[in-house]
Amino acid sequence: MITIRDPLWDTIRIDPIARRIIDSPTFQRLRYIKQLGHAHLVYPGATHTRFDHAVGVYHLAQRALRVLAEHGALDQIDDTHRSVIPLGALLHDVGHYPFSHALEELAAGSIPGHHEELVGRFLTQPGVREALASVADDAAARIEALIRGRSPNPLQGLVSGSLDLDKIEYLKRDAHFCGVPYGDVDVDRLLHALTMLSDPVTGRLEVGVQEKGVAALESLLFAKYQMFRNVYWHHAVRAATVLYKRVVADALRHGLVTGEELVGATDEGLMHLLETRAREDAGLAAQAVTAGVRALRSRQLPKRAAELAAADIDESRVGDWIVTDTPVKRAVEDRIAEQLELPPGSVFLDYPEKSMMFGLHLLVRRRSGEVLRLGPEGRAGMIGLPEVAAELYRTARVLRLFTLGTRCDVRPDSLAALAQQSADGVGAALAAGVPLLAR
Repeated sequence: MITIRDPLWDTIRIDPIARRIIDSPTFQRLRYIKQLGHAHLVYPGATHTRFDHAVGVYHLAQRALRVLAEHGALDQIDDTHRSVIPLGALLHDVGHYPFSHALEELAAGSIPGHHEELVGRFLTQPGVREALASVADDAAARIEALIRGRSPNPLQGLVSGSLDLDKIEYLKRDAHFCGVPYGDVDVDRLLHALTMLSDPVTGRLEVGVQEKGVAALESLLFAKYQMFRNVYWHHAVRAATVLYKRVVADALRHGLVTGEELVGATDEGLMHLLETRAREDAGLAAQAVTAGVRALRSRQLPKRAAELAAADIDESRVGDWIVTDTPVKRAVEDRIAEQLELPPGSVFLDYPEKSMMFGLHLLVRRRSGEVLRLGPEGRAGMIGLPEVAAELYRTARVLRLFTLGTRCDVRPDSLAALAQQSADGVGAALAAGVPLLAR
């Protein structure tokens, strides 16, 4: 057993198997992937990494298991189901791309898959593979299933779910390193409210909370809202993110890098690769990649031309084409650039989507002994958190139009009208060559 001194959780005790995993090259790579991507360009202290976060989630998993054991809640859980939980918590982010989540917003097919879909290949890497095999022959498969939310393990919810320990840890850590007061969660209360409950419909045993923990659950929900609104979706953080995505998307589309080269890379490793490949190519795309990398390094970020809160838009009419980085969206951006008399590639539409981050789907045992499902499919009216979560999501989400190099002003109502067009409607406007924004 060794210990790690952590600024958030103080002393973290690491068991021998976890130490073998931490010492592997696969896990050490996480030291060089920033937890919050480009947020350090706005909050200078936000240089913490996936490494420290993962160790913190491991620590919370150990604490949660101790609490459940003290309450006798683990008496029906076999030893292997228990032993893989801290290791799943430790390895849950091992598949991340450089700068964390940003590249997962690219168009489908641009990258090999979501970081959780890639976790299996990392679990078979030297050091990790041997450590997991010492737990059980199928430990790697069990842990992959836990991380991907597909495990029959009754403790699945500690690793992947609406109350998983990952969320508790990243909110506390991100707030600490950003120097903001928004991410405070009543961790002790929440952990001590954990219990094992049988689903009243299926009878399946799973992690739930006692009603006394609902107030702490509210603190988690509001902390998440504040962090999304003030940090994760801060306008300058999103400006850096859309620029980074554009650089990588251009490099992929023109063959400067491949999707597989993004897997297992570090932040600086990818930036260096992009610079090197762009220097070796004399094309216009390579020049755009070089300019984008330089802009990121020197913090020359796109500026807001217009923005609208989701609450001010009829979301039922917003076209799917604007959410992810589709070819239609890129064509619209370049047409807007032409309309604003800007160079191609200078306009960015941004409407980030993380609906499940505010979702709730867990069992609650009321003081009366009744067990209910807290979420859209359960008796949500008894406890109003699901409705609150939906409204908070709409309030935190913002549609923005950014321009690079030249600051422009665009009427918000014009941006709203554009966003509410269907992909077919936008395609017809592009084909007809008509202006996409009223000025």
